[in-house]
Amino acid sequence: MAEWHRRFASIRPLTINVNVSSRQLSDPHLLEDVEFALTSSGLNPECLSLEVTESSLMENTEQTVTTLNRLKAMKIRLEIDDFGTGYSSLSYLRRLPFDTLKVDRSFISELSAGSDGLDIVRAIVEMAHSLKLEVIAEGVETDEQLRQLREVDCKYVQGFMFSKPVKAEEAERLYQETRGFSSTPIAQITA
Repeated sequence: MAEWHRRFASIRPLTINVNVSSRQLSDPHLLEDVEFALTSSGLNPECLSLEVTESSLMENTEQTVTTLNRLKAMKIRLEIDDFGTGYSSLSYLRRLPFDTLKVDRSFISELSAGSDGLDIVRAIVEMAHSLKLEVIAEGVETDEQLRQLREVDCKYVQGFMFSKPVKAEEAERLYQETRGFSSTPIAQITA
């Protein structure tokens, strides 16, 4: 990612998303490891986004809150991954320094005409927006899902409709092909 920033300096910087497990989140060396990775790669911390699953937030909550606040102080973006699949408390959601909430793909797969899946997604998006969080819908595969997500003001999506996971070389090719594209796709490419 740092290399792409050097090579494509005139383009808005990309971010890289990295999943963090509950075990890693409770590791006392996590902050040092992240700092080392940033320093050795030369990556701007604002271009790193760490994804933490909702269920991992409920393990050792006080230490988790402290760790997340310290990561946020490093200017790293934080995302709640797979939202809606765990049993997190909404009061914790308010206390934690997240930037983004990622709606779990299980809710997106239920989007269809006449289903109440859209009502659930709308409620999640509205709640996230009221907490000043960006929202990303995971697992978007159809035009109909995309249309419904636009309808509920979900600005970012990811899923096979846009791309399956690809190696760095293919991601670079996709980026070069689309970097000047200024239509209104509501997609975020994550590596």
